[in-house]
Amino acid sequence: MATKRGGSASSTTYSPWSNQKTRRQKRLDLKDPDWVRADGRLFHQCRPAFFRTGAVSAAAGSAYAELGDTKVIVSVFGPRESKKAMLYSDVGRLNCNVSYTTFATSVREQGSGHKEYSSTLHKALEGAIILESFPKTTVDVFALVLESSGSDLPLVVSCASLALADAGIMMYDLVTAVCLSCHGPNLILDPLVEEESHQDGSLMVTYMPSRVEVTQLTITGEWSVTRIHEAMNLCISACSRLGEVMRSCLKEAAATTDDTNE
Repeated sequence: MATKRGGSASSTTYSPWSNQKTRRQKRLDLKDPDWVRADGRLFHQCRPAFFRTGAVSAAAGSAYAELGDTKVIVSVFGPRESKKAMLYSDVGRLNCNVSYTTFATSVREQGSGHKEYSSTLHKALEGAIILESFPKTTVDVFALVLESSGSDLPLVVSCASLALADAGIMMYDLVTAVCLSCHGPNLILDPLVEEESHQDGSLMVTYMPSRVEVTQLTITGEWSVTRIHEAMNLCISACSRLGEVMRSCLKEAAATTDDTNE
């Protein structure tokens, strides 16, 4: 699943349900069934997604991604010999780090590191990487959130997956990620910061579309089994659509590289 960096870009809007009617009522309480989202999207609609590989020339692989006003850049280094002394292992090692720029959010302390985000990113990607392909070596993934407007972690996961593919790391499939917020009776895909700050609960799915396999499921708040199934179906459908956008980005990058080499 590798591709050479070609500076290719892909942008589209993906929504699991395209036949819903847009709600035009005035904005109400977030738990009101007639509440309208600040950016005018449907409850089950995601923001426009943009991806580009080859964003960092010094890295083995990299990717830049935008989801509305949320902007992320990921660099991948390796496989390289681990700096830490360790016994021989038949599988490689994956290190993940997620951080924010000081200007990414209005909350200054978020400009440092996010250990929880780093751990979730590691768990989301580990199941998709063929670790046996680089024994006793390490692959380092560094994700930097440049601008935060909500749904930061899902975009980090998707962008990191694309960067790994750009680096030539062997993978079973790309990993896409989508999150959802619960507001009373409403399930909101790809929530904004305001929507996240008032949510009753959240659910994030990281997913390999070609293998139809979930690599990570994160849930906060109280959910019924029926509600979880509904939320997961929404997220998985959106993940599949996002996967098409990401594959298109890789294909365009590969085509650009072939044209350059001719």
